Amino acid sequence: MQPDLLVEPMTPEDWPQVRRIYEEGIATGTATLERAAPDWSHFDHSHRHDCRLVARDQAGGPILGWTALSAYSARRVYAGVAWESVYVAADSRGRGVGRTLLQALLEASEAAGLWTLMAGVQADNVASLALHETLGFRRIGVQVGVGMDPSGRWRDIVLLERRSTVVGID
Repeated sequence: MQPDLLVEPMTPEDWPQVRRIYEEGIATGTATLERAAPDWSHFDHSHRHDCRLVARDQAGGPILGWTALSAYSARRVYAGVAWESVYVAADSRGRGVGRTLLQALLEASEAAGLWTLMAGVQADNVASLALHETLGFRRIGVQVGVGMDPSGRWRDIVLLERRSTVVGID
């Protein structure tokens, strides 16, 4: 982790900055196929409360990035599996913010008893694929042309997973 970054739980007061960063990710065309960031109510209800983190340079400073988990499935047999998201502000990319956040999320997810994290990354998002693979995610397949971007182009999504080495081990 980058030692000069402060990683802390996301609060409702962080939402305007988190939403701005989400919108910056949408604008790249490679971070997500979403066309608009959700409102706080939708985000709050669709993401785990115990694994939402933000990164700052200092306490009370601007948010540089965020990460959160959402349920993989509502079925109880998948209670230890979650989808992961990580977004970094446009002016903070290349500083290790994403790595710091994702590493902290891995630790938080294991503390919460999760044994597998999943990620779906657009095939041409080279930086995100490299980040995930550096932190132990492995490619498990490609969904060819599964999602349409705002321009009407069908996009391939690389599926990645990371199994915990400490949770869910027999």
